[in-house]
Amino acid sequence: MAGTKYTAGSPELSAYISGANEVTPGKDVSLTMVIQNTGLNEFKFINSGIVDRDDLPNTAKFLTVTLNPGDAPIIIKSDPQMVGDLKGGYNANAIFSIKVKTDAAAGTYQIPISLNYTYLYQADQLGVDTMQYRYKTVTQNLTAPIKIKPDVSIDVLSATPEHLNVGTEGYLNMKIQNTGSEYGTKSIVKILRSGNSPIVPTDSSVYIGDFPPGSIVDCRYKVAVSSDAEHQTYPVDVVVLYQNKEGDFVTSRSDTIGVPVGGKADFKIISAPPEMNPGNKKVITVDFKNTGETTVYSAQARISAVDPFTSNDDVAYLGDLKPGQVANASYIISIDRSATIKEYGIDSEIRYRDALDNTYVSDTMKVKINVTSPAGIMTLLSNPIYLSILVAVIIGIIYAVYHFRKKQ
Repeated sequence: MAGTKYTAGSPELSAYISGANEVTPGKDVSLTMVIQNTGLNEFKFINSGIVDRDDLPNTAKFLTVTLNPGDAPIIIKSDPQMVGDLKGGYNANAIFSIKVKTDAAAGTYQIPISLNYTYLYQADQLGVDTMQYRYKTVTQNLTAPIKIKPDVSIDVLSATPEHLNVGTEGYLNMKIQNTGSEYGTKSIVKILRSGNSPIVPTDSSVYIGDFPPGSIVDCRYKVAVSSDAEHQTYPVDVVVLYQNKEGDFVTSRSDTIGVPVGGKADFKIISAPPEMNPGNKKVITVDFKNTGETTVYSAQARISAVDPFTSNDDVAYLGDLKPGQVANASYIISIDRSATIKEYGIDSEIRYRDALDNTYVSDTMKVKINVTSPAGIMTLLSNPIYLSILVAVIIGIIYAVYHFRKKQ
């Protein structure tokens, strides 16, 4: 049996990116690096006295591929990739996960690729059945081009709320800058609800037209805040829909901003409970205080009189109330003679308008009224029996006085 011996040859490695090498700022991308071995075995001897070698000189053994960012605005998220043995005339793939920085400038960059491998440098035959192998370890540095596409990247410079409170509508004013390298045309700036944020856009799009790199635009949006929100800051997402140089409409990477929301309008009754006697008709005064964090406009306080109370005057105008301000409301209340002596509560609510002239109704509040027993002369006047006796006595006195004067 004849053996084979190769006296010359070594691996010849090259690398390139499989598929498109264009990436977009702010994106996570998987890059497939193709490693190609074009090394040849130049001289081959066949002889019956030769022992076959286990490895070929043009085989890159234990090949490891390392990708470095170099001066490219990317972040390599993958560790070096072990490819294994790569024979001459074959290819191998190494897949890397990279992150393109959001502020990456458009252009073509050369990213360094480091190849580390071992190959059979020399094989000496000792006798008829012994081989001595000598290997060399090589580190080969290559580069591959990667192209970062121009895009519109946005930065929200400011976000100022206007009349934005819990449970109401308001405005959001923003300054937005194009920090990318693409000249956007037919551009539309949109705000989007961020997850389950209680801030929901009412008018979500503003057309700005041309949006060149570095330019700043002012946008104003109408938004609503749900009634179950709190006095704190909530997120809103901002994107730009634009037409790029190829004529395609593209949506930019979103930018999330925080929008502070003020507390809701709230009211409290701070006046002491008025007192009434059964059968009374009385003007009561109720003091309402704006305990919220926003001004209310054209406020009206309404009461709902129920048995044993009646009222033909159940609405009082309070006007505009700033936070902490107090307004008085007066109502004419009648109470039935059969009313039980105890403390009652009459439902009341405040209807008001916000800064955008939207109408709201407050939570229900209780106007407390103490119904007490009459004292002194009022005891006689309020009791029908005592009142009848008193009337009879007065009539008798008048009659007696009349006859006495008549006799005189």
